[in-house]
Amino acid sequence: MEFSALLTSAGINIAVCVLFLSLYSVLRKQPHNFSVYFGRRLAEEKFQRQDDYFSFERLLPTAGWIVKAYWCTEEEIRQVAGLDSVVFLRLFIFSIRIFSITSLVCIFFVLPVNYHGKEMTHNCIPADSLNVFTIVNIIEESRKLWVHCSALYVITISACILLYHEYKYISRKRLAHVTGSPPNPGHFTVLARSIPRSDNELLDDTIRNFFVNYHGSSYLSHQMIFLKGYFQKFVDRAERAYRKFVRVRFSVSERNGRSNMSRCGVCGVRASSFQLYRNKFIEAKKADLTNPEVVEAQKNCPGALVFFKTRYAAVVASRVLQSSNPMLWVTDLAPEPRDVYWSNLWIPYRQIWLRKLATLAASVVFMFVFIIPVAFVQSMMQVEQLKRMFPSLTGILNKSFFARVITGYLPSVTLLLSLYTVPPLMMLFSSIEGSISRSGRKRSACLKILFFNIWNVFFVNVLSGSVLNQLNVFSRPKDMPTMLAELVPKQATFFITYVLTSGWASLCSEILQVYNLVYNFFSRFICCCHQNTEYVYSFPYHTEVPKILLFNLLGFTFSIMAPLILPFLLVYFCLGYLVYRNQILNVYYPKYEMGGKLWPIMHNTIVFSLVLTQVIAIGVFTIKHSPVAGGFTILLLIGTVLFNEYCRHRFTRIFDAYSAQDVIELDRDDEQSGRMQEIHQHLLDAYSQTPPGEGSSRGGSQVPIELIMEDPAQEASESSQELCDTVQEVSEAHDHDHIVEDKAHSV
Repeated sequence: MEFSALLTSAGINIAVCVLFLSLYSVLRKQPHNFSVYFGRRLAEEKFQRQDDYFSFERLLPTAGWIVKAYWCTEEEIRQVAGLDSVVFLRLFIFSIRIFSITSLVCIFFVLPVNYHGKEMTHNCIPADSLNVFTIVNIIEESRKLWVHCSALYVITISACILLYHEYKYISRKRLAHVTGSPPNPGHFTVLARSIPRSDNELLDDTIRNFFVNYHGSSYLSHQMIFLKGYFQKFVDRAERAYRKFVRVRFSVSERNGRSNMSRCGVCGVRASSFQLYRNKFIEAKKADLTNPEVVEAQKNCPGALVFFKTRYAAVVASRVLQSSNPMLWVTDLAPEPRDVYWSNLWIPYRQIWLRKLATLAASVVFMFVFIIPVAFVQSMMQVEQLKRMFPSLTGILNKSFFARVITGYLPSVTLLLSLYTVPPLMMLFSSIEGSISRSGRKRSACLKILFFNIWNVFFVNVLSGSVLNQLNVFSRPKDMPTMLAELVPKQATFFITYVLTSGWASLCSEILQVYNLVYNFFSRFICCCHQNTEYVYSFPYHTEVPKILLFNLLGFTFSIMAPLILPFLLVYFCLGYLVYRNQILNVYYPKYEMGGKLWPIMHNTIVFSLVLTQVIAIGVFTIKHSPVAGGFTILLLIGTVLFNEYCRHRFTRIFDAYSAQDVIELDRDDEQSGRMQEIHQHLLDAYSQTPPGEGSSRGGSQVPIELIMEDPAQEASESSQELCDTVQEVSEAHDHDHIVEDKAHSV
């Protein structure tokens, strides 16, 4: 590809970015788009709606949103969106810092060395091939390779220093998050699965007897989990209908000086009849083993939530084996109530390892099947291949402008569109695995998409020159450094255009919220649906984190091979930092918290990128017959691996487990302040969303509240009746307001 084709692709993407950002600054001011661009603030009822009046100011693009996003402090972001958003933005901060250093070193030192590597007469820069800007242009046994080796040392040492400080900083933030957050029910709760059945006693009694016998001093109570069947679909639909009236009803209650909405003490979620699952027959027919209703309910119990009096007791119980048979009485620390993935709790524990193997095999198969569209994308970069594949396009391809657009822009766009099928499929695989938490499912999907991107976007595109190259990776692994050294610089042009399309353009698409904007337009102006639809989603970490880590990998691997990619990456990270700060503050709502557990994934991937860069550099120095530079790079590789091992032993366990020191001090503070009794009172209601005082008894012999519906017909009647009452109350309040206004006008 010529440099002019790269400029064409850059010009198209810059025009798209300017257009989208200008449209966003105008569309966000329109009142009918508030639900699209301020979903989080509307969900928290902290956004004051403006009157729908016409103003020329709303039609002028402004940059006020950039200023607001930039000057918002990190603590404000943590309070609004949680620790995960802070960790995500710290990844951008690290990327901006390291690639600022890398760009300075490589643009001013490595790039001129590459350009003048061979004694040749250069044409004007737009007519030059991009290969003259890569390490391919360096002759063999050249002393100039020491510039590349020195630059690699500067980049690696700077990256390790920055990574260490980020890991240390985020570790402190996580410890402060654990010790400074309000009491979390998940810290007192253990999920027990694979519970052995007995014909002589109820499963409820089996659970109680086991934990009283072996954890008697710390056991508080337990809550059994039952399958709710198909009726849950009705409940979900009714709950969605109910939520449409919650905001109006709450505002009516505030005007009338009263509130009928009760709150759950620990989790702070409003309770409604659609969320109350009562179990009346356990109290009445607790010892009746002949009752078929009781027996059937016991058979459908996949596990139980066991509550402990202290955090330390729950952590210990979740870590130790409860039985000499590891497949029985399996315990894990329960997620927080809003993070529980209820539909996966019914999966038998014995199936989980099979499900993981099956999803792993399916993911690998999908990765290899995806080689076909990647190979097609690579064929689009060669004009001669396109002429052979599509003879009818020969006339168009003979024109230089259209050839530059097709070979420089369309391949990366085609790959980007095909990659949109990956996240939903990987999320499905992660759901099938059997994760008990929504955050765990998202982390699993994040890892799958990350591996997919590294293999299919990077390795397959690099090795897609021929099928023999792909097979040689497995047949001759010792030759992989030299093979990558030969092939990676040749693909620099494709990855530069990929950064432009998948990076710059995707950021503009993200901030414009194209799908929600189009849906909102059709629902309001085409379908004439004037109800306020709120687009409240949790942040898509599973798609955005792998994308940013892939760009980090591209930046490191091409830093000394083809430094021309670095300015485009730096612009992407700077623009992405502002865009995602704005989206976190206004659009995405934190439905659950992962506690910063994504940072170890980020750290390990960045270290892998450094190691891969060094391996490719060793191959380059071997091809260029510079063994001394290769030897120094091997020492750098060993130092990088040792650095990663130190960070793993120093920081990683902070993200995997809670320390006894922290949880014991929290327990002591709660006991000394008298909060522990209040926590115990609200603990049983946290996972069933039951208002305090209903459906449970406090005392030594507590009766568990269980997730079950005894009478679906009665529950449906009560739910429908409450919904009707809500509609009637809202209508009466609305009529009352009109009567007051009419009287005021008459006076």
